[in-house]
Amino acid sequence: MFLSSLWASTVGQLLKLKRWVGVSSKRNQNVATTSEPRKLGTSSSGVREHRRKKKKCPNGHTLCSNWKLRVHKRCPTRHYDIRCSALVKVTESLELPCKYQIFGCHDIVPYYSKLEHEKNCQFRPYNCPCVGPECHVSGDIRYLVMHLMNDHKVDVHDGCTFNHIYIQSNPQEVKNATWMPMIFNCFDRQFYFHFETVHLGMAPVYMAFLRFMGDETEARKFRYSIEVGSNGRKQIWQGVPRSIRDSHREVLDSHDGFIIPRVLAHLFSGGDRQQLKLDLAGGIWKEQ
Repeated sequence: MFLSSLWASTVGQLLKLKRWVGVSSKRNQNVATTSEPRKLGTSSSGVREHRRKKKKCPNGHTLCSNWKLRVHKRCPTRHYDIRCSALVKVTESLELPCKYQIFGCHDIVPYYSKLEHEKNCQFRPYNCPCVGPECHVSGDIRYLVMHLMNDHKVDVHDGCTFNHIYIQSNPQEVKNATWMPMIFNCFDRQFYFHFETVHLGMAPVYMAFLRFMGDETEARKFRYSIEVGSNGRKQIWQGVPRSIRDSHREVLDSHDGFIIPRVLAHLFSGGDRQQLKLDLAGGIWKEQ
């Protein structure tokens, strides 16, 4: 009796799913048939509904919501494989488009791996790299550049070299000095420059680093250097820009940048400890 009722219930589910994918449906002629699985990805609402209604016990047996209550949420058999393989094959054949289509991703992926794909999709939007009050804006690089210029008042400079003097004249603020970041347009790409105070243990240091506004793979194609010098002393750093996929905190914690110890910073500034004045110069180039 149980097997007959369960089979009838399973067949009913299969027929409903069959109508949903459009094999025998007359209501929606635009839905693809099972012979064209790639076109099933036009909507994911049906998949969510199907996931909600289809139940499966640990033994792999499928049953509807009504039968789940009738068997008191326990599998009544451990000796028969009554798993609905046809239903499993239909669901496994479903393919859906990536939700980042509007950003350029044209991949069609199986529904069961869709979330994993979107988590690592190279076309997923970038988060705003600005430091300070948490900003939840995200988008493609062009949008973020406009957002940084208009909303965060970040300056944009054209060219692959730079030379800027950073001054903090208030001795009470020297320990926590921070400066407005800059964007460099170089090689038709954008680079985001930071310079700020970082605490390594109990000692404050000054750290400068460059972040590439793009993915990590492309960031590895570039190199940059920064140097500071004065009073007969010079310190030089060369590194690889970090992608803005890495958060600001991740870069700071890794110490992957140009670090100037506080003692040296005061020597570069004249040694009187009453003013911080650092002349930073550097350049960006592309590895061949």
